[in-house]
Amino acid sequence: MLRFRSLASLLAGAATMAIAFGASIETAGAETIKVGVTAGPHAQILEAVKPIAAKDGLDIQILEFTDYVIPNQALAGGDLDANSFQHQPYLDNQVKDRGFDLVSVGKTVVYPIGIYSKKVKSLEELPAGAKFAIPNDPTNGGRVLLLLQAKGLIKLKDGGNLKASPIDIVENPKKLEIVELDAAQLPRSLDDVTAAAINTNFALEAGIDPVKDAIAREDADSPYANVIVVRKADKDKPWVAKLVKSYNSPEVKEFILTKFKNAVVPAF
Repeated sequence: MLRFRSLASLLAGAATMAIAFGASIETAGAETIKVGVTAGPHAQILEAVKPIAAKDGLDIQILEFTDYVIPNQALAGGDLDANSFQHQPYLDNQVKDRGFDLVSVGKTVVYPIGIYSKKVKSLEELPAGAKFAIPNDPTNGGRVLLLLQAKGLIKLKDGGNLKASPIDIVENPKKLEIVELDAAQLPRSLDDVTAAAINTNFALEAGIDPVKDAIAREDADSPYANVIVVRKADKDKPWVAKLVKSYNSPEVKEFILTKFKNAVVPAF
């Protein structure tokens, strides 16, 4: 996670970096919005959205974050106008637990979560007592436990749900040791654990190929579609419709399919 003196200084720094690296485009007279994303595919896709939105009079300033917590805080606090980094179940959990007045306004992409290992080549090879790392954030941890259950490695109390945690495991034949870590740190954990379930955006950022390197993976029709999120008070504003329309354009869909080759799947 980034260390910073204030959220305002982080946002200002991110905007400066975007300009320094040529991310800005000529948008004289355009309406400017700040959109928060996590680094990696979300940021890359939004870069492809920018020129399309610019034709519709919308100047998108992209601000990158390294975790799943700050983008919703920044949006709720008014430091962002929108964000694009989370799936609907995660947003629902954040709204319920933190009281954020945020809503989704459009679907973006699906990141089928994968299981990776430097020590085994299949789930069947996992030894007894293997250390297995999962995300420690709400919903993603439960999502992985549901995947492990679907693969026959564990059973969860009452069938489990997205809020499941390791204490809900009622059957664990291989006696897997579940290790909960920050999602962004999971790629680095592969030297220290037997296997880890890693969100696709963090896998790609670490140079891991989700299609070739995963020893197991969610189906491409995973229900965890990512969404564009705004404050509820803004959901009917014209710029929101322009943002969603630009993202859900044929040009952006083609970019996603060409760039990520099924590691990231359009959800629109």
